[in-house]
Amino acid sequence: MEEHELFIVEWINGLLGHPIAVAFGMQVEEGEHVIPTQVIMATLVMIFCFVFFIWLRSQLSVENPGKVQQVFEVVVEFLGDQLDEIVGPKGWKYLNLVGTLGVFIVFSNLLGLIPGFAAPTSNINVPAGCAFIVFFYYNFQGMREHGVFKYLKHFAGPIWWMAPLMIPIEIISHLARPFSLTIRLFVNIFAEEALVLAFFALFGIGVLLPLPLMAYALFGGLLQGFIFLVLTMVYLGGAVATEEHS
Repeated sequence: MEEHELFIVEWINGLLGHPIAVAFGMQVEEGEHVIPTQVIMATLVMIFCFVFFIWLRSQLSVENPGKVQQVFEVVVEFLGDQLDEIVGPKGWKYLNLVGTLGVFIVFSNLLGLIPGFAAPTSNINVPAGCAFIVFFYYNFQGMREHGVFKYLKHFAGPIWWMAPLMIPIEIISHLARPFSLTIRLFVNIFAEEALVLAFFALFGIGVLLPLPLMAYALFGGLLQGFIFLVLTMVYLGGAVATEEHS
């Protein structure tokens, strides 16, 4: 969605754009937005998550859990089981990062379904940021688990004389991971949002999305978030697995 079509982007840039441009000495052309759409949308998602989970925390109850609490308990248990299965017995220790990424990506994916808003993940910079967080995190955890030298040693492969071949292959493979995560998430969410926008362009912004299209968009947003998390778990599992670094 183009920036001029989003009232909230125009309003925030009109309110904060000039002060930010002056503060950072930025030269802004007429009609150009100082604060990009994806930054505003991602910030809105983070603010919503912050407020929502503060509210949810205040509602937590052991004796009488509410429906929202029960849903998130199921989600947390599901992610924990996936981590335990994919990463191993220590998988639960990575739940904070995996859960945070999952909530941010899913809410970002679904934000584009609301008229007047755009999915932050439909801009390539946001998926790229998430992907590079995963890249640095799993490599850091691998080094933390095994030590820097032992972790890097596995890049040479199990046989020493194959090291000249294995090292470039491993490096290329690892560098391709954030690219793959980025493109997979970006392309799918961009395509879904383009489909929704095409529908609104044909029938008007005032109509509701038909149920099949809404179901497709909801399922797609959840599915892409889940795929991103599964791949994150796989990379973590490969980085911290003891047998692969012995």
